[in-house]
Amino acid sequence: MSEQNQNELFYRYYKRWIVMYKEGAIRKVTMAKYQMTQQWLVKLAPKLKVKDLTRISYQQLLNDYAAEHERQTVMDFHHQLKGAILDAVDDGLIERDPTRKAIIKGRTPRPKKPKYLNQFELHTMLSQLDLGTEINWDWFILLIAKTGMRFSEALALTPSDFDFSHQMLTINKTWNYKEKG
Repeated sequence: MSEQNQNELFYRYYKRWIVMYKEGAIRKVTMAKYQMTQQWLVKLAPKLKVKDLTRISYQQLLNDYAAEHERQTVMDFHHQLKGAILDAVDDGLIERDPTRKAIIKGRTPRPKKPKYLNQFELHTMLSQLDLGTEINWDWFILLIAKTGMRFSEALALTPSDFDFSHQMLTINKTWNYKEKG
């Protein structure tokens, strides 16, 4: 492999690697995670060259990232980088795998808030709904509460999904509310 490739800044190599191997092969949301990893590389290791990737420099990169992130997030960061680094090893840009025996650190996870209502909270909420003859958002809330369907699935429902004569509801699509489609 050329010396020019070995002297390439790692964050630039990683960006090229994403375009070559990930673009068009992964979902948009996953691509956004790879791009975020690349942005962190620019922030944490702007001068790190591909040829200078050693176990020590890689571990330092992980440690720097771990200072601001939970362990699981550091693990994801590591896995995204590892694919590109192993390809650099295969291509002869790096002599040895610097990700070998990497130690994953990270902040202690903060307590997670429950994302559901208990039975008492659900009954209290349902008793407050305005279920008049006009369709409103309260009917939407009731539908989700009674069926257990996801918010995005409920948003995607159309009149043809309701079969009142058989008391059936067809759930066969989802609404991508993050990207408006």
